[in-house]
Formats: sequence, structure tokens, C-alpha cells
Amino acid sequence: MPLPLPPIRSIRDFYSFEQHVKTCRAQRSLGMVNQWYEIPVFYFSNPASVIGNGDEVYAPKNSVELDFELEIAAVIGCEASDLPSDDSAMACVAGFTIYNDWSARDLQRNEMAVGLGPSKGKDFANALGPWLVPFSELKDRYQNGRLDLNMSAAINGKTVSRGNASSMYWTWPQLLAHASRDTKLLPGDVIGSGTVGTGCILELTPAAVGGWLKAGDVVQLEIERLGILENRVASR
Repeated sequence: MPLPLPPIRSIRDFYSFEQHVKTCRAQRSLGMVNQWYEIPVFYFSNPASVIGNGDEVYAPKNSVELDFELEIAAVIGCEASDLPSDDSAMACVAGFTIYNDWSARDLQRNEMAVGLGPSKGKDFANALGPWLVPFSELKDRYQNGRLDLNMSAAINGKTVSRGNASSMYWTWPQLLAHASRDTKLLPGDVIGSGTVGTGCILELTPAAVGGWLKAGDVVQLEIERLGILENRVASR
């Protein structure tokens, strides 16, 4: 039975889908770096900017390249540290939800050119919801450290992205082990998967989907068994 999302304490967003990473790097004439296959990297996002299903999204001031990102996220249910990278690590997971890691690509591009970030390009909206589905109710779709769940994204009712959560290169136990090493995971911490392959405008290219998001656009992210997360872009 789905549950309300708990108060969000922190957000660690990983980069675990190889297709997404390869495609985005290739668009910049870059190959994969060896380190991506050695450690599952993540960045911290802003729990103060969490919004829910049905909430409006406001693009940052002076940004004209607003993007969605189709992700699945685990929510931690109990304190854990130095977890092993096997299935026993999943005992600390309360459940899973849909995550839209909203992105201002123009801001992100400028700040990451300096070699640090993302920060303000991600700081304004983190959509989670519509609810939390306990991991116990998803175990029939869990194998090899991954969840076999279909994922899709639609803009104004038109499907633009399809993928599956099982295509993660890194497993959930590996993400949890890395996130908990030499620190504590606490209830309400969010562990994001990163964007599934084809799961954002940056990867699809603006020309393929009619441009970057604009005021009035409605984005729906759907993940099998987890529901639909919908947000509308508002004008300032």
C-alpha cells in the first residue's frame, strides 16, 4: 500500500544509467571516462527545494533552458552506515518513489565549466512523488540489484521518453554502499538513480521535442507500480 512521503532530510543523486551518460557526453564530443566505471558518483541536491505531485515549477531567473529528468529514487527508512554492496543493504530502504530532477541547463553548463557543480542549475526544484511504495511491495520486480519497472515521460500528453529502471549500470546495493561509506544514512535521506536513458530533453535534444520547457507545459513522469508524478511549469 502506498504511503505518504516522509520529510526529506537530504538528497544524493547518482549518475547510474550508462546510456544517458554516454549520449550526453557524445553530444559534446566526449568519450566515457574510466572513473565512471570504477565508482558510482553522485552530487548533493537541495532538500529545501522539494516539491510534490501537482505543484508548480518556476524556472530560475534568467534561465531559458528548463529541462526535466526521469529518475527513480529510494528513500531511507532507518539509520545505516558502511553498508555492504550486496542485497542485505536493501534493509535500510523504506521504499521507492518517482524523482524529477528539474534542471536549468544554461545555468548548469556555465557553472560546471568551472569544474564544480551542479549547484544553481539544480537548486530550484526537486519533485518527488506521488507517494512512497514500500520496497516490500516491489520485491517481485527486484533482481540482480535492480528493479524491473518501466519508466516514461510525457510533455503536454505526448510521450517523449521510455526506459526501464533495470538498465542501471550500478546496482542499488552498490549505490547504498557508496553513499553510506564513512558516514550515516538517516531516515528521510533520498538516493536518486540519475536519469534513465532518453529521460531528459538534453539527451533527446531540444529540436526533437519542440524545444526546452516553457510556462504552461505539463510534465508527467510515470513509473510502473509507482504512479504518475505531474508538474506544470509556471510563469513568474
